[in-house]
Amino acid sequence: MKVGLFGGSFDPIHNGHMSMIEGALKKVDKVVVIPAVRNSFKRGRILNPAPYRYYMTSDALGIFGEKVVISDIEFFIPGISYTVNTIKKLLEDDNLKKLLRTDEDIELFWICGSDILPTFDKWYDPEGILKLCKLLVAARPGMDKDFEKSVRMIEERFDTHIETFDINGIMISSSEIRVDKCLIEVPNEVRDFVKTNNLYPEPNYLLHCSDEAIEKFYEYCIALYPKLSRYRLIHTINVAIEAVKFAVMYGADPDKTLIAGVLHDCVKEMPDEVQREFALADSGESYDVDKLWHGPGGAYYANKYLGIDDEEILNAIRFHTTGHKDMTILEKVVYLADKIEPARDYDDLTEVRAAASKDLDKGVYLSLKAFVDKSSKKNRKLHKNTLDFANDLGLKV
Repeated sequence: MKVGLFGGSFDPIHNGHMSMIEGALKKVDKVVVIPAVRNSFKRGRILNPAPYRYYMTSDALGIFGEKVVISDIEFFIPGISYTVNTIKKLLEDDNLKKLLRTDEDIELFWICGSDILPTFDKWYDPEGILKLCKLLVAARPGMDKDFEKSVRMIEERFDTHIETFDINGIMISSSEIRVDKCLIEVPNEVRDFVKTNNLYPEPNYLLHCSDEAIEKFYEYCIALYPKLSRYRLIHTINVAIEAVKFAVMYGADPDKTLIAGVLHDCVKEMPDEVQREFALADSGESYDVDKLWHGPGGAYYANKYLGIDDEEILNAIRFHTTGHKDMTILEKVVYLADKIEPARDYDDLTEVRAAASKDLDKGVYLSLKAFVDKSSKKNRKLHKNTLDFANDLGLKV
């Protein structure tokens, strides 16, 4: 079986990428798409968190059926996403065969565009890559002699043979899409994902966060991938970014807000007995309620397992569900972002979102009121901290 591996940042995956996959399938039996988790050429703030890019790429690939599969292998490789390490991990313990559900022998190809040829020798361990697979390079219509020269140069230098395939050139790049915010050249599924989760916002409030906080945020997004479902992880990232927006608007620390936001639900999908154990260890019997365990439980986990000792961050995690008396701005923005992040659609949030953009306390008040009203209809008892929180806001319960 001939298998092509197609790696990239995919931020976002666009019609040019889709054309590459279509063209490669004329030469190989299957294509494995591998979104880079930590791109060695694009460190820092350039890219969206890895789970965003993985999930929207996965959405786009459905049209190819079983001929194209997506791999999350790079979430389980520490350090920068070097191509040679990714290929080795795929071949380790028959990971690739398990992914493709086959026992056939595999002939491996690395799919890439012609633009990589002049700089391929600068990649990390190019010799190692070519020992594991051949290059399968896209040739756009009208490619000139420079392309043929680059192919011969790589073949002669590394004693290899390069396969090529034809594609219809679509002149678009992910960086152009991120800058121009124009989604014409992306699959419909990607367009929906971007709009639902408000990717590529303007202004980008994460620019107010320090490099250190951004790096921690990206790493927490990766670490949470095996621990949370798609829905919960996307929600968690959305909350973090939305909370930073409110932090900048209303004067909370953006760095602390970002970390509290991304970790606020970090234990929510752990077994109930684990959540309860953590919650009781953190806050005692007053939080022995199943729907509330994950707040103090998350604070406990963040402190004991992630080494976070900043009480402002821990409190924002601890009280993001119940609130409490004398909430700080940081705690309020995480509380509010949790209720109204862009993908939330379970209620009509128009009024709350409009208020939140003008008055933090008004937005928090309306959000809490909606929660209190719903709890009343379901005859659900409110936690003492929620009652104190409501009283502080002048909400009669």
